[in-house]
Amino acid sequence: MGTKKTALVTGGARGIGEEISRLLSKEGYYLYIHCNKSVEAAKALCEELGNAEYVCADLGNAEEVKQLAARCAGVDLLVNNAGVALVAPFDAAGEDAARRLYEINLLAPINLARMLLPAMISKKSGVIINISSVFGEVGGSCEVDYSASKAGIIGFTRALAKEVGPAGIRVNCVCPGVIDTDMNEDLSFDDIEALCDEIPLCRMGEASEVAECVAFLASDKARYITGSVFDVNGGWR
Repeated sequence: MGTKKTALVTGGARGIGEEISRLLSKEGYYLYIHCNKSVEAAKALCEELGNAEYVCADLGNAEEVKQLAARCAGVDLLVNNAGVALVAPFDAAGEDAARRLYEINLLAPINLARMLLPAMISKKSGVIINISSVFGEVGGSCEVDYSASKAGIIGFTRALAKEVGPAGIRVNCVCPGVIDTDMNEDLSFDDIEALCDEIPLCRMGEASEVAECVAFLASDKARYITGSVFDVNGGWR
């Protein structure tokens, strides 16, 4: 790996994560592409990119999160992208499903950052980019737990940026809107049309458009940006 910068992208084999991995690879990063169930996709992506290896972990399991952090110790960039959705009326969402959602969407990103930060602080250099959601800003009906977890990511970003800024570490957040990925594949044509009617740019976003924002925040072009929340949502509120 030499002196190449290294990055861990959670959920980096599919959807937004895949596009983030592709773009960071082009920027010269050596990548740790995290996956859980998408092992074959991760293997194929690593073979295609060349400068990457896949790492498997269930982010809902605290011990596996520790093992992932140990495997990727010393990375220059952490992109907390992995997440799960839970669409149901709030009082009907199962407690176990909700707990797992919070473990994956909120606790895993926080704990990965906690475990990877000491090396960044030692180097006085590092970048953490958290992927939240437009629902973390405005809330979503029948996605209360998801919205709460993503709102937590925004608060985490802003607070951590203040704490680690003096050590030369930048922490920022990207909030995608409705993006054309597998997570939204269950939307009907009518659902998509109705959503697009509410979006000022009149279309769903592309995963590559989120990835471009992440790549910018990871670069020296964003060297004076920290504690910020970037909306990639076509103007949708």
